[in-house]
Amino acid sequence: MSSIDVVIMAAGKGTRMKSRLPKVLHRLAGRALLAHVMDSVKPLAARKLVFITGNGADEVEAAVTGWAHAAGLQTVAFARQEPQLGTGHAVQQAVPQLPDDGTTLILNGDVPLIQPGTLQSLVDACDGKHLALLTVDMPDPTGYGRILRKGEAVQAIVEHKDASAVQREIHEVYTGFMAVPSAMLKRWLGQLTNDNAQGEYYLTDIVGMAVHDGAGVVAVKAADKVEVDGVNSPLQLAELERAYQLRKARAMMEAGVRIADPARFDVRGSLDCAQDVEIDVNCIFEGSVTLGEGVRIGANCVIANATIGAGTRIHPFTHIDGESAGVAIGAGALIGPFARLRPGANLAADVHIGNFVEIKNATMGQGSKANHLAYIGDSTVGERVNYGAGSITANYDGANKRQTVIEDDVHIGSNCVLVAPVRIGRGGTVGGGSTITKDTEPGTLSVARGKQVSISNWKRPTKPPKPS
Repeated sequence: MSSIDVVIMAAGKGTRMKSRLPKVLHRLAGRALLAHVMDSVKPLAARKLVFITGNGADEVEAAVTGWAHAAGLQTVAFARQEPQLGTGHAVQQAVPQLPDDGTTLILNGDVPLIQPGTLQSLVDACDGKHLALLTVDMPDPTGYGRILRKGEAVQAIVEHKDASAVQREIHEVYTGFMAVPSAMLKRWLGQLTNDNAQGEYYLTDIVGMAVHDGAGVVAVKAADKVEVDGVNSPLQLAELERAYQLRKARAMMEAGVRIADPARFDVRGSLDCAQDVEIDVNCIFEGSVTLGEGVRIGANCVIANATIGAGTRIHPFTHIDGESAGVAIGAGALIGPFARLRPGANLAADVHIGNFVEIKNATMGQGSKANHLAYIGDSTVGERVNYGAGSITANYDGANKRQTVIEDDVHIGSNCVLVAPVRIGRGGTVGGGSTITKDTEPGTLSVARGKQVSISNWKRPTKPPKPS
């Protein structure tokens, strides 16, 4: 089979999006539409990817270059369409980048849910010698080019604005995806004219040329309409978002994950679940998340870039965001409700983090607990530590982050401030309300607060009487 060169059209303005952001950079499931299309092409092992840009070209090309670099792709090229004179004109801009010996696969950058298997079927149908079109049956084909057949053979595509009343009754439409031998494509593109209602150069006109030249025109029907649905408005983007999430939820439930309501579930990255995972409603997973066996996620949680150990319970309204540093939670931990774990939080097995507790760039040893209203940052906390309500590590001096070390079996009372850098010795106790600025010895009680003074018969100030 000949080599595959991919042309992705990404020049459109997307007027109906009513946004300054180029249409193909709008996000679905947390990633740009165009990035989803790139993902669908990866299994084809294409020789070259050529992106046709126009509106917001600098922004689109910068984004693609970044994705390609991250993926290790060295075969990305760009062709600008300025001005924009139709789909045929767009592909003409890519011609200098296409070797004659390959098959050109043409895609749209605003159709994010196309599947690799469908693209492979299209390439197989082309077989290096046919013009292969991807079609779909639509209940309402308004706006789409209709497939004209003679028997089973495809004869032409007629655009909606140029179609007759009879032709507009046809429900099989062209999706904007085709595979064609590159040498033939170049020849046909050179013959395009703009003699039509729009005054544009239609790529679809090459179908008639292929028929005239005796090249076989074959049609591959997409099995699922959502694969070929494009995004032209915020409403369509939202509809495809739900379609994507439902597809993801169904796949996970078929693998054994219990999702309380697939309509209230969002994955914006990758989510890997072991056996017997339960996920309640309105949970969002971003970046890379791994859930161990028997993990239970409560309602309304947001979890990003985290690894959560077996049997851990994440209570409702917990926010976990590991960003680039990640968050790791050991087996059997209890987190939340209303907890916040930030980058670098590394919690061992059986750790308890309760309501309104924030952990950042800190490790906590097995069995340690911070159950209420606390902050632990830039710290190393040992095993079996009890960290009191209202206590904080003062880790920032205005210029530098400093480390706090709390050794095993320490008890930190309520409303304490541990001013870093400081070490609390093993088995020590810090009395409630203390501000600790010096290291403490193991096994000691440390109290650092003003002496209590009680004044007898104290009279609080009173307001003067109101004038009569």
